Amino acid sequence: MKTTLLNKAALTTGTALLLTTMMGYAHAEPTGYDQLTFQTEVKEEIQNDEVRASLYKKAQAADSKTLATTLNTAINNAMKIAKRYPSVTVSTGQQRTYPRYDKNDKIIGWSGQANIDLKSTDFAATSQLIADLQETLVMDNLNFGVSDTKKDALEQKLMTDASRAFQQQAKNLTRAWDARGYRVVSVNLNTGSNYPRPMYSSMNMKAGVADESVPSQNFESGNSTISVTANGTIELNK
Repeated sequence: MKTTLLNKAALTTGTALLLTTMMGYAHAEPTGYDQLTFQTEVKEEIQNDEVRASLYKKAQAADSKTLATTLNTAINNAMKIAKRYPSVTVSTGQQRTYPRYDKNDKIIGWSGQANIDLKSTDFAATSQLIADLQETLVMDNLNFGVSDTKKDALEQKLMTDASRAFQQQAKNLTRAWDARGYRVVSVNLNTGSNYPRPMYSSMNMKAGVADESVPSQNFESGNSTISVTANGTIELNK
């Protein structure tokens, strides 16, 4: 995919800015004069390969023990169903209970909610699992993003690209300021991600699924933008 380069430059004089990542050059201490501080940025758009979802069970009961039994039973059954899909990572999420009061502040019952969280790069399996779980649970949220493995690999590449872009910009600025050369005072690499609002298609009934069953969804995961910036300061050699 296409990589975008963005450059910003500003001239600073006087005391050098707070140093971040020091480059190991065997030069004398910077003088604090003829310094340029600027930033380069590289970006790459990448397709989301991971889906995360959360479903929940809400219930009410006259006492907390009955409520806990209802919620625990629902989540335990959901975990059993999830075991049919080994490619989906499943974990129990938030669970909370709270009393219900009448107008005289007397406890008249209990309400509660228990969540189950899903994470996977297998969209088809996750979609079907969500459909199975929605027969007894309610969808809370659905999000798409880039898996850690894929994101880390791309960030490593972009850090190299950002470093090269910083060096190239340093050379360009050196020529623009009619300097003989430059020394690096400091460089800091920062990573960032932009995850757009997730999109997914409307539900489509699969052939052979009973009318009372919840149909699975066809996911459209969309793309995310991963970026790395290199900002720092160089000192010109006049």
